[in-house]
Amino acid sequence: MILDIDKINSMAPYTVKSTPNPNWVRFKTDYGVLYLAGFDPDNISMPETETYQFTILNGNKKKSPNDIKVRETIIAIIEDFFVENNEVLLYICETGDSKQSMRSRLFEYWFHHYNKGWNVVYLSATVKDETGIPNYAAIIIRQDHPRLKQVIREFSEAVALLNDKP
Repeated sequence: MILDIDKINSMAPYTVKSTPNPNWVRFKTDYGVLYLAGFDPDNISMPETETYQFTILNGNKKKSPNDIKVRETIIAIIEDFFVENNEVLLYICETGDSKQSMRSRLFEYWFHHYNKGWNVVYLSATVKDETGIPNYAAIIIRQDHPRLKQVIREFSEAVALLNDKP
């Protein structure tokens, strides 16, 4: 996988820097919040397709106000991912603090609001775990992906299987 830091910085309002892991980047906000954003290979969700799980972490656990520059920086990182790579992006909302529904809505809003004519497909799903807690996931895939129809089918089948479990 490739990320072009210079290209990201030409579009992002916050300065994005590399990390020791070439699939991850970091940036600090005007409010002192340190964000890490990265793409980890995911060989479990869709083993037949090269898939990366996208993660956003608050690295110093500071409270983050509503900051439009964070959104624009994250979108620049994702846009660069799709310019440089023709892989599947999987986004799963973290559930540890019961804010996964809010995260899912926010990410979907960011994506659809700033979808600058990208030729991608965005599919989201909700899957409840064994205790009834909803988990939110989405895949984003370029429309010219060689396995587009198969990936959409695999994702839909996985969601259906997870939602049908006893």
